[in-house]
Amino acid sequence: MKNIHWNIIFLFLILIQIGCSSSNFEEVLLSASSVFSEPAYVAAADTLTAELIRAPIIEISQDRYEGRSPGATGDFLTQAYLSALLDEVGFMPASPGGDWIQHFDLIGINTIQPKAWVFDNGGTSLELMQNEEFILTSGLQDEIASISNAEVVFVGYGIQAPEYGWDDFKGVDLRGKVLLMLNNDPDWDTDLFAGESRLYYGRWSYKYESAARQGAVGAIVIHTTPSAGYPWQVVQTSWTGEHFQLPAGDEPRLLVEAWVTESAARKLVESTGLVLDALIEFSKSRDFEPISLGLTTSIDLNSRISGIRSGNVLGILEGSDPQLSREVVVYVAHHDHLGISDDAKVVDRIFNGARDNAAGVGVVSAIAHAFASLPQPPRRSIMIAFVGAEEQGLLGSEYFSANPTVPPGRIAGAINFDSPNIWGATKDITFIGQGKSSLDGVAQTVAEYQDRVVKPDQFPDRGYYYRSDQFSFARIGVPALYLKEGTDFIGRSTGWGKEQINTYTTENYHQPSDELSEDWDFNGMVQDARFGFWAGLIIANADELPTWVPGDEFEGARFEALSALE
Repeated sequence: MKNIHWNIIFLFLILIQIGCSSSNFEEVLLSASSVFSEPAYVAAADTLTAELIRAPIIEISQDRYEGRSPGATGDFLTQAYLSALLDEVGFMPASPGGDWIQHFDLIGINTIQPKAWVFDNGGTSLELMQNEEFILTSGLQDEIASISNAEVVFVGYGIQAPEYGWDDFKGVDLRGKVLLMLNNDPDWDTDLFAGESRLYYGRWSYKYESAARQGAVGAIVIHTTPSAGYPWQVVQTSWTGEHFQLPAGDEPRLLVEAWVTESAARKLVESTGLVLDALIEFSKSRDFEPISLGLTTSIDLNSRISGIRSGNVLGILEGSDPQLSREVVVYVAHHDHLGISDDAKVVDRIFNGARDNAAGVGVVSAIAHAFASLPQPPRRSIMIAFVGAEEQGLLGSEYFSANPTVPPGRIAGAINFDSPNIWGATKDITFIGQGKSSLDGVAQTVAEYQDRVVKPDQFPDRGYYYRSDQFSFARIGVPALYLKEGTDFIGRSTGWGKEQINTYTTENYHQPSDELSEDWDFNGMVQDARFGFWAGLIIANADELPTWVPGDEFEGARFEALSALE
């Protein structure tokens, strides 16, 4: 009882400390504008030019880097180039053993996709065709995965969220079943989940994890462009060929992880006499229960399994304050992309990933140069994290979060750049994750200096917060700024910006056509890079740490990280 008593007191003191820190942090922001008049800081911000940002983009998005797939030649070339770049600007290695690279192991899985997937409806067979109607991979890190006469069950959104009073499974025994489920999460009511703002419950990764926890052997996610945030062609390019996972632990895993088109799902459901639209409507009720479709399926998958290594490139500029230098502000950009297409019929097979995310690497490397140019570093240390295997499911940042080189309680905040602005200067800037932490004040302070407006996620239905590397940092309690381009472009008509973003998503996202071209306008990228520099500088010089908004989903992880320092 005595230990429990003191644990409660200790937690209470931590909560008081966090509450005071939040207040103090807001007070810091009131005087933060003084940084904008410091000549050394202004000179450093002015070093952030188009030429400085462009150079790394040109380098790592060229064909010689072969699309920067994890474990491939281009991956190692990228790691070596970025290590040399950080060394040249004056950062020090920040990985274990004084190395630039935080190495991590990956398991490569190249599933041989069957040309057809057969479903049985009481003796009548129905086939879905590979690529046009379904894409799948084995969820096992094994050469063989087999499903025999598994019942297909529709489970709505496949979500268990007790905080919202939502459970799509209702205790039904789903062991050995194949689950057909909707993408996204309930989005029609702002009082239910987060309305149109997608949560992690709407991510494909959650869907597969959720199905595995039920003991299912397979899960099929129904793709629609609105629910995914991208067209079917992105599934085709992202889910064929070799993909990668961190080595398996003791977590439950599916034998089959699959996507189907909406038309294919409709064909499956309606072959049983049911109506997909009616099932979707039923799924919108808390009373929903799993529905057996009267279908069974058998499938044998063969996969080529390989073991590779990739790495996060980590560099640090030590802070100037004897105490606060133990804490860091982390700038994040993923350095990987999708490699080379297996389709020999395609003329251009290399996924160069110029915007996604060579451009993010260019921005963060330029920010590193700006900090290194200061006559005296800020009070906290500045860490640069060029993380790997993001396109495989945030694997590099996930590995870092599980094996942090700095205690999470000493990571003041993270600033992430992923696919930055290539269309020109804007009157606004998008802060993915606005409303979640005291970093709102930082963003507002910098925006006022730049005479811009901070806006929350302008495509909230796409769930960007849970699709990039700041999510891995949030899960260990680190508040983060994920900065994206605005949509109000200077000199352009209303709606032009969203049109450019949507066109990129439809035509170039995760396609070989994502290449550096002459029509890129770097003015917006420079503008946003400077925004990121100023934001990190304010966080690095503040007396107090940023905090989560009380009750935020990641607040508990922050408490835990801070208590671990004691």
